[in-house]
Amino acid sequence: MDPEEITQRLELLRVEHRDLDSAIIALGESPVVDQLQLARLKKRKLKLRDEIAWCEDQLLPDIIA
Repeated sequence: MDPEEITQRLELLRVEHRDLDSAIIALGESPVVDQLQLARLKKRKLKLRDEIAWCEDQLLPDIIA
């Protein structure tokens, strides 16, 4: 993947991450909380966070200390 593709992917991941955050909040505020669905959304959000971190690492050069 070239940097432009990674940047595009990163933006899509960030949008999906924000959308999941909104969905988690909405689900948590509902009168009957589906704990299984909530757990799945949170797990997906964590996976997205890891993928976002990987993309960011690919865009930033390694600094040798």
